[in-house]
Amino acid sequence: MTADPSPLAPTSLSPRLKALAPALGVLIALFLSSIVIALSGVNPLEAYQTFMAGAFGGSRQITETLLKATPILIIALGLTIAFQARVWNIGAEGQYHIGALLAGTVALVQPDLPAPIMMLAMVLAGLGGGLLWSLIAGLLQLKRGVNLIIGTLMLNYIGILLVQYVARVPLRDPNGFLPETARFAATAQLPRLFGTRLHIGVLLALLLVPLTYLLLWRTPLGFRLRAVGNGPTVARSVGIWPHRHRLIALLISGSLAGLAGMIEISYTYLRLRPNISDGYGFTGILVALLGQLSPIGTLIAAVLFSALVVGAQALNVTLQVPVAVAGVLQALLVLGVLAGNAIAKR
Repeated sequence: MTADPSPLAPTSLSPRLKALAPALGVLIALFLSSIVIALSGVNPLEAYQTFMAGAFGGSRQITETLLKATPILIIALGLTIAFQARVWNIGAEGQYHIGALLAGTVALVQPDLPAPIMMLAMVLAGLGGGLLWSLIAGLLQLKRGVNLIIGTLMLNYIGILLVQYVARVPLRDPNGFLPETARFAATAQLPRLFGTRLHIGVLLALLLVPLTYLLLWRTPLGFRLRAVGNGPTVARSVGIWPHRHRLIALLISGSLAGLAGMIEISYTYLRLRPNISDGYGFTGILVALLGQLSPIGTLIAAVLFSALVVGAQALNVTLQVPVAVAGVLQALLVLGVLAGNAIAKR
């Protein structure tokens, strides 16, 4: 696994400047976003007020934001682990799809399994699917010298097309008219929390935040991963094998991406279909970098990105601001944090 310099490397700034850089970046992004919104013919202050109400204005809005943030957060936490070891996994989207594919196949092939066994089998299938897809990229890099960024990126499209093929041909619902599978049985659907629309996957995503922190900063494996990320030469000098640990980081990140795919199809879609992602794998990359490769920062960034999407829908309905503005705001946020880092370094 080759190591490349990162513009958001976690060791590039002192802790105080590292904490201030995202805040400075958000301020820059808000300023630039207000210009974009004003060009749309809308008062920026009114737009921000509508945006906040649409994303956090009530229990329904908060629920929608948390549901949208769940797959992004899980993927971004896995990428945080990979990026800490300087493993540039750009294939989370494909790993997400393969995890969803294997988990969905379990639900369709064995619909009579009891609910606890079904959930366990789907979770293992989701984790295994993401691990398998990331392992292919890792072995191509180790055995054949294929660039990891290129390998993981190309595997994205293969994974997406595989899901589309399976949904359209071998597992297509014979009683339906759309290119999708039959609806999953009730035992293959994630249970809800406390009678709300929130499901157990939200709780799992939140639990992964402290677990990721413990893994990276409180375990020998986490120390080795970060040591490899800080410099393979130094890591070798203390008996740490960079290739082995970079592969481990890649497999962990791929597994979590596959888990996110399993969670989404067992709650949001309840079937396999050609479109089972809103670009969560690519968004997870931005969220991990925006969160400064910190689990807490990643949590905040995931909620922020989710709020941008949910709030943009409210802007569209209330003020007729195009939904595409959310993508512009996300890009400005990332650019703002990059600018904040550059200013802090100076």
